[in-house]
Amino acid sequence: MGRVITLENVTKRYGAFTAVDDVSFTAQPGRVTGFLGPNGAGKSTSMRVMVGLTPPNGGRATIGGHLYSQIPNPARHVGVLLDASAQHAGRTGREVLRISADTMGVGPKRVEEMLELVGLSGNEAKRRVRNYSLGMRQRLGIANAFLGDPSVLILDEPVNGLDPAGIHWMRGLLRQFASQGGTVLLSSHLLHEVEMIADDMILIGRGKIVAQGTKAELLQTRGTYVKPEDPAALLQALQGAGVEAIPSGDGGFRSEAEPIDIGRAAAAAGVVLIELKPAEGAGLEEMFLQLTSDDARESITAQGVQV
Repeated sequence: MGRVITLENVTKRYGAFTAVDDVSFTAQPGRVTGFLGPNGAGKSTSMRVMVGLTPPNGGRATIGGHLYSQIPNPARHVGVLLDASAQHAGRTGREVLRISADTMGVGPKRVEEMLELVGLSGNEAKRRVRNYSLGMRQRLGIANAFLGDPSVLILDEPVNGLDPAGIHWMRGLLRQFASQGGTVLLSSHLLHEVEMIADDMILIGRGKIVAQGTKAELLQTRGTYVKPEDPAALLQALQGAGVEAIPSGDGGFRSEAEPIDIGRAAAAAGVVLIELKPAEGAGLEEMFLQLTSDDARESITAQGVQV
């Protein structure tokens, strides 16, 4: 089976509310693709569509050219973690994995290997899931996703509940998987973590893709950073010169204009500048906040619609 995840014009509506709006992208083998957006942006709905749990109103999502529902014994090809808490609370960690292993035709040796891989061997494997911390449940969910030795991983917020050591471990695990030719698609609102691990990034807000590309493309330096002594006076001067600028940092502004054009406008208006320089890579967080500033959907998630 091929390893490319493809979404083509996927749309999902709940009544009058559009959770996913004409979304198209691919996740390629040998790469970690970060799927980023604020809570309520449409990440989880998109991933549920990918694995056949939510039927789309339009478009289609395929893995290796096939609908998930058409893949024989799909867990042997696609490892999925959508909700680490959706595990039988009365079973032990080992029992959870053994039931999954029996379902997909995997031997008990693989169960023990996965418990060891995620750090749940020994007494922790014997504890009931109800007594697991969120981080332990997350590790168990990862073990389940890896159990069938898949070539594709689809992981929704996989580092939730993990401590810094656990996040570092997860990062190494997924990078190794991709380096061996596997396809990794992970969603998160933890921007720094995705910036640390992803090769490609897809940003979603209000159900629409607002930016996508390689990490280098999305984080490339562009424009100018300026910090004036009098922010209001500079903004007025820039507007008078037809230069657009947006607030950035403590009293500063970022603009697509060249530094010389900013400097000329400031000089003409007699505005003293503290800093004037080509914009440095602002990091994913600032770009993300700019792109999705109006896109979070707290009102929708408060109504109980998980998107």
